[in-house]
Amino acid sequence: MRSFGIISSIVALVDRLRSDERGAVSVIMGVLIIPLVGALAVGFEVSNWFLTTRGMQNAADTAAIAAATNAGANYAVEAKAVAAQYGFIDGTNNISIAVSNTAACPNGTNTCYSVSITGFVPLLLSQVVGFRGDTTLNGALQKRISSVAVATPATQPQNLCMLALAGSGVAQGIRTNGAPVANMNGCNVMSNTGAQCNGSNLGAGFGFAHGTSSNCGVTPVSNVPVVTDPYASLAVNIPRYSSSPCTAANSYQETSHGNSYSVDSHNQLSGSLNLSGSTNSISNNFLCGDQLLTADTVINTNGGPAVLVIENGQLDLNGHTLRTSTGSAVTLVFSGTSGAYKHAPTDNTNGSGGVLDIAGPKTGPWSGVAIYQDPSLTSGLDVAAAGNSPTWRISGLVYMPHASVTLKGAIDKSNAGESCVVMVADNFQISGTAGILQTDIGRCAQAGLTMPNATAPSRTALVQ
Repeated sequence: MRSFGIISSIVALVDRLRSDERGAVSVIMGVLIIPLVGALAVGFEVSNWFLTTRGMQNAADTAAIAAATNAGANYAVEAKAVAAQYGFIDGTNNISIAVSNTAACPNGTNTCYSVSITGFVPLLLSQVVGFRGDTTLNGALQKRISSVAVATPATQPQNLCMLALAGSGVAQGIRTNGAPVANMNGCNVMSNTGAQCNGSNLGAGFGFAHGTSSNCGVTPVSNVPVVTDPYASLAVNIPRYSSSPCTAANSYQETSHGNSYSVDSHNQLSGSLNLSGSTNSISNNFLCGDQLLTADTVINTNGGPAVLVIENGQLDLNGHTLRTSTGSAVTLVFSGTSGAYKHAPTDNTNGSGGVLDIAGPKTGPWSGVAIYQDPSLTSGLDVAAAGNSPTWRISGLVYMPHASVTLKGAIDKSNAGESCVVMVADNFQISGTAGILQTDIGRCAQAGLTMPNATAPSRTALVQ
């Protein structure tokens, strides 16, 4: 009986031991302690990285605004001084600060100010989970952190697709009437006097004017500094006849008879106009007096760009098409002397309308220039119905600094060129169904053209 009691006691003790759960948590904690410590370590360090990066970003933001507001020769010094006030000193404690005034801006220019701050923090408990950081400094593993800020300057250039130089003193260098079908794709317009848009804002981003800008552009901006003629200096590239220039004796002028026009047979163009061109340089070609198309005409430049100088004469399309062939590029230069001569692309037909479809060269002294009127000319320059008579399909710059240009039809890119049309004249009158179709700022660079720009006042602001 006693043996039986002992056995029963042992069984009871074993049963109690089997059902006893005290100490189980210790076992579980022993198993989980390593991942828990690792998670806490990572959480602690990530929080530390975030707080340090946040402080670094605040420093970069303030420094970028300071640099853009300064906008002077010592902009970088001021930016670094501001960052130092936040505890980030260039060259100290492995901190490096880079400051630039050529950062990309939202408007496509490279005139914004950027501040980049880079530093390192040592790794602590995150090493428990095997994180090794980015580098080793002084024998310790380090994590690289950085912040970047970009700010627009207080004044910044804005690319222009239309510039009215207004040297004649006309009250409104740009004026629209009716409802022109204009889409400048956000490109901007500028008048060196006033700008008055009635019925259409031209689809331009900014409508700048030195005087008052009224309804021109999505955002009219008045009292902008005058834009100096950016292309007058190209006149030094205008070639001259090697012999005697065009004079009244050899400059054949058009004569009119009712609704028709005629000119000497020497000055009639049709079929192919083969100009000397070169893949290495621009070749010069000359025509003297008024030039009249008697049929559609294609300009071939033998695989290279060419300059076609029309001296003391106009280009009358006479209801026909003048175009550059694929792979050809030409700059039409109108030069000579002022007086009774016309110096412009015209179309004297009644209603039939010709087509001027040319692409300017992408390289060389005339890079990006499709039409150029000699700025020394003062008369015979105006165009009365551009876009309608004739239709303009042009890639590049149309430069007519003393001309009054009336737009009445569609202006579009050349079939053989880039989506880039930039017009510079004394003044523009835009009416009826005039259409200024899309100009892609990026494609102007592809066309070889450096666009004119207006310096517009603005608020310094962070853009990144």
